[in-house]
Amino acid sequence: MPKPRLLLHVCCAPCSTHVIEKLREDYELGCFFYGPNIHPEEEYEKRLKEARGYCANQGIEFLEGKYDKEGWLQAVKDHENDVEGGDRCKICYRYRLQRTAETAKNEGYDLFTSTLTVSPHKDADIINEIGEEIGRSTDVIFLSENFKKEHGYQISVQMSKDHGLYRQDYCGCVFSQR
Repeated sequence: MPKPRLLLHVCCAPCSTHVIEKLREDYELGCFFYGPNIHPEEEYEKRLKEARGYCANQGIEFLEGKYDKEGWLQAVKDHENDVEGGDRCKICYRYRLQRTAETAKNEGYDLFTSTLTVSPHKDADIINEIGEEIGRSTDVIFLSENFKKEHGYQISVQMSKDHGLYRQDYCGCVFSQR
């Protein structure tokens, strides 16, 4: 029996390491790199290159979303001064997960999820709630997970070191960089 196809939203290669390992046994994985929030564009290119290379090394299909910085900035307009983890971040999660769900549907995936929940700086409950809502509206199942459980974040840090991956020190957006 074939495995269900799952599209994994990837924010960066280090966060994808443990998540890919956790999911690959049960799903036919594809990775969707989508980070219109990443600033500056040189940082976006670094993360893209690492994610593409890691997926190639793991034999996983890799899709790249459009670098839509202007669309993202418009989406978070008037939330530039929100606290980290506040409404701006929720808008950002929704923006990226919506595009992931649309891509999953267009590419024939059965489910979608995100590496975002591996971060200790991100609220998995909020991300999962947004993902489930988007899943219902797009008719693509969202796989709710908290990938930081069972030391997931620490495992991803070690795996990224083992693979020599570039590891950034901020979420990605110009506001988190401050």
